[in-house]
Amino acid sequence: MIKTDVVIVGAGPVGLFAVHQLGIKGLKAEVIDNLDRAGGQCIELYPDKPIYDIPAIPKCTGKELTENLLKQIKPFKTNFHFNERVQEVSSESENWIVKTNNNKIFKAPNIIIAGGVGSFEPRKISLQDAEKHDGKSIFYSINDKNKFKDKKVVIFGGGDSALDWTLELSKISKVTLVHRRDEFRGAPHTLNEIKKLEKAGKVALKTRYQISSIEGEKNIKSITIKNDEDKSIKIDTDYVLGFFGLVMQLGPIAEWGLNMNRKTISVNTENFQTNKKGIFAIGDICTYPGKEKLILSGFHEAALASVECFKRARPNEKYRFQFTTSSKEIQERLGQKPK
Repeated sequence: MIKTDVVIVGAGPVGLFAVHQLGIKGLKAEVIDNLDRAGGQCIELYPDKPIYDIPAIPKCTGKELTENLLKQIKPFKTNFHFNERVQEVSSESENWIVKTNNNKIFKAPNIIIAGGVGSFEPRKISLQDAEKHDGKSIFYSINDKNKFKDKKVVIFGGGDSALDWTLELSKISKVTLVHRRDEFRGAPHTLNEIKKLEKAGKVALKTRYQISSIEGEKNIKSITIKNDEDKSIKIDTDYVLGFFGLVMQLGPIAEWGLNMNRKTISVNTENFQTNKKGIFAIGDICTYPGKEKLILSGFHEAALASVECFKRARPNEKYRFQFTTSSKEIQERLGQKPK
């Protein structure tokens, strides 16, 4: 059994910042995530997509944000348990017992759920021939855009991911964007830029079409798209990228007896505690009046949740707020030499 002050479920940006806020208060955290690395959606879906609303950082990618957060918490020597999923939570006196699918058992007075939108996977192309090309010629996220350099790429989708990657890959690839409707859900500015590229002959745009067949054995050679009038178009391509959105799964969290509200967890705004004492929810998975699903909102939620975690983990100690700039104790925890 692993005893700790806090079990954090989710290693996305908000979960990582929670490690920092707990660490500067002298609390130890164990982090569980069902993905194989830290970063959550930022790494899995948008590693190269720019983020513009992190305070004091004009622009960074999801990958850069994750790397910097990991660097920030390095002094705390946090244990990460990747490819693990919390299966069961039970109470024992003033503590929670957390069991994973790999039979690891944790004991802690606090649990912070920072699981974003829960476990997720992309919606996939439903054609039978699509599965054999997964991870080879068909992708639902991009980890390295240079893989598609000087290649023919067909992108499916009408949201921000599809539009953003069409714009980005048009700089290095021959791109065709296909959407099943005329209307797009993504940012109008990005769509306008794509339409300019279409007029210039740098991007092909096909609306009211869906994929109907895939040609190619080991690798995709071409695809056929079809509209409602049964008009078909064959497109030669090296790669297919599908951005159809995500299938969200809360998994066992939905069975913990928490106040659920449309696949999110209701919390109070004093400390982001749920209806279960010692269980907190921060980031996209929590909801409260005025909630904004922003990373910076999650950072604020992590900071306040960490205070209550301290009070529960150290009931005989008085919590003292300290500025990091003036506290020698905090600077020492961060591995800094106090001035």
